[in-house]
Amino acid sequence: MPLISLHDRSALAARFLADPALHLFELGDLDDTLWPNTTWYTTGGPVALLYTGGGIPVLLAFARPADVPALEALLGELRPFLPRRFTAMLPVGAHRALAPDYGVEHRSTLLRMMLPDGPSLPEPAFEPALLTGDDVPDLRTLLAEAYPESWFDERLVLGGGYVGLRGADGRLLATAGVHVHSAAYGVAVLGNVTTRPDARGRGLARACVTALCRRLARTTAHIGLNVRTDNAPAIHLYEQLGFTTTATFEELVVAAR
Repeated sequence: MPLISLHDRSALAARFLADPALHLFELGDLDDTLWPNTTWYTTGGPVALLYTGGGIPVLLAFARPADVPALEALLGELRPFLPRRFTAMLPVGAHRALAPDYGVEHRSTLLRMMLPDGPSLPEPAFEPALLTGDDVPDLRTLLAEAYPESWFDERLVLGGGYVGLRGADGRLLATAGVHVHSAAYGVAVLGNVTTRPDARGRGLARACVTALCRRLARTTAHIGLNVRTDNAPAIHLYEQLGFTTTATFEELVVAAR
């Protein structure tokens, strides 16, 4: 089939809600704030999203194993319309469909983990505070020191998407936030979970994740996150809280040859 550009949000939402664990990011990007920065493509099967709201465009294209061949065919049709440089999240190995026009640098392999519906999280051992705009400078400092490769959007703090714990000296020691949150579509993707190096091993990140998930669960049906496969401590933490792995994919940097 020829390449088709999609514009019907309701139809996209219905498609993605059939498998929300796989399509958390796409559902979040249907929200009013992000929708103007999105372009959606299909050839009749899987859907690819090109998001251009940040510094470098991002291509998101997910599929279950049986649908990966159709997704690769879509990526092949998309090649003439993609930017010269972008990041991508794709099923493992699907980037081969971008050759020979693009060179690909593997950044990491990631797990998509989801918090199952139903089970309630315990009260956190500490009481993280909801962060506000006044906390943004301290949050930027914490991320720069403890998680320099993080992606941060200040708007998500202003929307109530971050919690944090401070020490007796007032320093922000740990935080957990969201990369995507849409109450309209009932999804949230956790991100920027980190602790200052000299405060690790005390359960601060666990308390922040627990408190944030308890808060999000009031309005959010599908809570998930991405975690690198080589980050064993984080995976162990999330498994202890009840998260389960639902998909594996690659994060890539893609550039025209």
